Amino acid sequence: MPESVKILVPQGAEYKAVCRGLSRISTPTPTVFAIPVGSEALIKYLHKWIDTEEIRNQTPSQILVMGLCGSLSPHYKAGDIVLYENCIYQDRAGTSLHEKCNSNFTAQLHERLGEKASSVKALTSDSVIWSATQKQQLAQKSTADVVDMEGFTTLSFFNQTNTAVAMLRVISDDCNHNIPDLSNIISPSGKIQPLPLAIAMLRQPIAATRLIQGSLKGLKILEKVTKKLFTPPL
Repeated sequence: MPESVKILVPQGAEYKAVCRGLSRISTPTPTVFAIPVGSEALIKYLHKWIDTEEIRNQTPSQILVMGLCGSLSPHYKAGDIVLYENCIYQDRAGTSLHEKCNSNFTAQLHERLGEKASSVKALTSDSVIWSATQKQQLAQKSTADVVDMEGFTTLSFFNQTNTAVAMLRVISDDCNHNIPDLSNIISPSGKIQPLPLAIAMLRQPIAATRLIQGSLKGLKILEKVTKKLFTPPL
C-alpha cells in the first residue's frame, strides 16, 4: 500500500486500534485521521478537512475508510473482516441511493488479505441500529449485509472528487441479538458521550456484555488487519 493513502477512522476506540496496528510497523505508514460518528457531523468535517493546508498541498489519490460495523446477515459474525462493494442510503422518502467503492483499490486490498475478507454490500444509517428485529427488517428491505453510520456519506463526498475510496471494516455485532439502545449517545459534533453511553449499558446489562465482547474482538482484529495490510511483503 502506498504512503499516499489517507486513512479515515471513526474517532475513539476504532481510531486507537488502527493507530496501534500501524505503530507495530517499522516502515513509513499512511496518515490516519479521526472522523466524527454519523453523517451530519461527518459531512461538515470533510468539507473542512479537504480544505486544510496538508490536504490542499497533496490531494489524496486514495482514501481508505476503516473501523467497525454491524452485521445484517446471518452469514457474518463478530470478528469477520469485510470489504465494501458499495453503500446504500435510504432517505426519509424511502428512496434508495447508491454509491460504489473503487473496484481497483478494493481489489488491491482483497489481494493483500486473501480469503480473510468478504465482499459485502453496506447500508449507512442515521442512527445506531440496536435491535435484532430492526436489523432483519433492514436486511430484507435493502439487501445489505452490514450497517454503519459513515460509509455512504464518505463515498458520496469523495466520488465527486475522483478520489478512489475503499472501505474495510470488522464486524462487532451480529444480526441475531440486541445491543443496548445507543440512540442518544452521539453528540451533534459526532462524539460518543460517556455518561449517556454508561446509562444505556447499565439499562441493558446482557446486551451490553454482548456488545463489549463483540467490540473488543472486532477491535483486536482491526488492529491485526491494519498491521497486515501495511506491512511490506518480504
